[in-house]
Amino acid sequence: MYLRVPALQALLVQAGAVLPCAALAVALESFGHGLTLLQAALLQGCLAAAISWKVGLARWWLPIQLLFPIALLAGLALHLPPWLAAAAFLILLGWYWSTYRTQVPYYPSNAAVWRAVLAELPQGRALRMIDIGSGLGGFTLHMAAARPESEVVGIELAPVPWLVSRLRAALSGSRARFMRGDYEQLNFADYDLVFAYLSPAAMPALWSKAQREMRAGSLLASYEFEIPAVGGVKTILTTEGAPPLYIRAI
Repeated sequence: MYLRVPALQALLVQAGAVLPCAALAVALESFGHGLTLLQAALLQGCLAAAISWKVGLARWWLPIQLLFPIALLAGLALHLPPWLAAAAFLILLGWYWSTYRTQVPYYPSNAAVWRAVLAELPQGRALRMIDIGSGLGGFTLHMAAARPESEVVGIELAPVPWLVSRLRAALSGSRARFMRGDYEQLNFADYDLVFAYLSPAAMPALWSKAQREMRAGSLLASYEFEIPAVGGVKTILTTEGAPPLYIRAI
């Protein structure tokens, strides 16, 4: 079970890349062409990224795997104090939190997407909307301002983005609400619109939950990542060259 966790897979890939890199370094040394530490770090990063791609880790893991040995080497060369590494770890933990489990990193949407979703909403009545994985709260704050008669909620698992979105709402006087938690614990039947900007890995489970829980006439919207429904999905290109927005009426 634990071997299915992407973060553990990434760690095992890095560990597995050490042995062939070390073997190559020893072989080259015997011929009088040893590797510098920087060359060794670059080699290990490239090999770890290649293995990560081959085993099917999400694409955003590839630059992490590539740069990790180089960053580690840079930290050692700069003699950075241990507390700095601990502080960086805590900040990243607060920002990304359970990305290792959910495979949903921080993806911010933009105003063009928000306006496109707004144009698809029914008029003349109050709605209940939720942004699952609301990040810094941009979508939720925009919808709350554009549809003041409606209830607009964002839910975010990572504590730092959740806290930032709460502060943004308080400072702007917005009626938007932000909850900290896992959207899997929600009942989608409570909402007329569910908006998601997650990752490809999360979409099958999201669509399954939407089918089970969402009421007839409600809308599921996903930016960039396609809703795996058979038919009935409306595709909107919000700006030229941008990823599509997918809308599925339930």
